[in-house]
Amino acid sequence: MDISPIYTAASLSQIDAHPAGQEASLLVLKKALSAQESGVSDLLEALPTILPLATSGSLGTQLNMLV
Repeated sequence: MDISPIYTAASLSQIDAHPAGQEASLLVLKKALSAQESGVSDLLEALPTILPLATSGSLGTQLNMLV
């Protein structure tokens, strides 16, 4: 689920306009943000932490880049 800051701000402004469903809307928003946070954390943990440099040859011995 992709939640942009603009969407979040728009959602919060709509919540203020309709006080009847305010708590339910906030709960849904918090769950969506929590799910997104969890997904991002999993993706960041899956990234390799250290990329080894090449030990011989003319390529990959000076810079450590992931493309």
